[in-house]
Amino acid sequence: MHRLGFSVIALLAVIAAPAQGADSSQTWYFATSGDSRNCGDVIMPAIAADALKHKVAFYLHLGDLRKISAPDEDFIQEQALKGTPADLAYYESHAWDNFIEEQIKPWGATPFYVGIGNHETTPPKSRAAFVEKFHEYLDRQEIREQRLKDSREATQPKAYYHWMRDGVDFIYLDNAVGSEFEAGQMQWIKGVLDRDRTDGAIHTIVVGMHEALPESISANHSMNESPLGVETGRRVYQMLLKLQNEAHKTVYVLASHSHYFMEGIYNTPYWKANGGVLPGWIVGTAGAERYPLPPAASDAKAAKTNVYGYLIGTVNPSGEAPGTIKFKFEELNEDDIPKDVVQRFTQPFVHQCFIGNRRLAQIP
Repeated sequence: MHRLGFSVIALLAVIAAPAQGADSSQTWYFATSGDSRNCGDVIMPAIAADALKHKVAFYLHLGDLRKISAPDEDFIQEQALKGTPADLAYYESHAWDNFIEEQIKPWGATPFYVGIGNHETTPPKSRAAFVEKFHEYLDRQEIREQRLKDSREATQPKAYYHWMRDGVDFIYLDNAVGSEFEAGQMQWIKGVLDRDRTDGAIHTIVVGMHEALPESISANHSMNESPLGVETGRRVYQMLLKLQNEAHKTVYVLASHSHYFMEGIYNTPYWKANGGVLPGWIVGTAGAERYPLPPAASDAKAAKTNVYGYLIGTVNPSGEAPGTIKFKFEELNEDDIPKDVVQRFTQPFVHQCFIGNRRLAQIP
């Protein structure tokens, strides 16, 4: 009954949302977050229920769907209540089906854009396996049409993609392997941004990815983790900076990977001395083990840890220039977990997700 309610609400949200090609000055909303392993089967339905109240046009997941290297705590709890085993082999073969059932389906008819993270490439999983499993999400009509418009030869989906809506180009990048952007993707993103530069209909670029671009406040857990990550990530940052400063496009950069919320992640000495600071957020708060904030967190515009929630983007807020997006972090409390989820997982387990599920030591 509860799942049917989700679907009805989601369908109303889709009907209420402006269609592709609608008046680009209308106000509309979208939601995003990442890292939904560990307690994600508890938190993601709550994110869906709350976001759908805002009639969001879509949800973008920023990667790390399930842990893969070991069974997630919510998976173990669910299997224990069913009296079925949760050994590693069983978990590995069911983890992504679990994600679809428990974390995508609560969104009903609301479009769900799935992003790849490093845990999607943890053996025995791989980038190829991810693309195969989530083919229907990576090949949504709007993504497929845009991909073929960019290149008639691009007949098959990849883990990186983009689509356009009301003057905004939404881009998802894949830095799941080696913390880097591979050569083919670098060529692709250059082509996308070059076309955006000269397209008068595009005034805003929103770039999402799993690991933050290099030299952020979260540099210790980002593309800085590999030399090629530093090199390719800096190049993409400079492309975006040039698009903002020379083509006068509005640019926003979203990431997760670090399990906390932070706004203003590129307000660092490096970027201040090397071209400028792009607006950037980390929102790794969809259920994963929470991390301590890094030492330089005080340089951020806002930062919170030991929280769950999501970022809601308001496109074209009243009184703002077309293409402006205002982002707000929506924090969720234990009381926000849907009743049917509490009943399925038990109240003590849900409570443990809120009082526990945290890492005490800094990431080296």
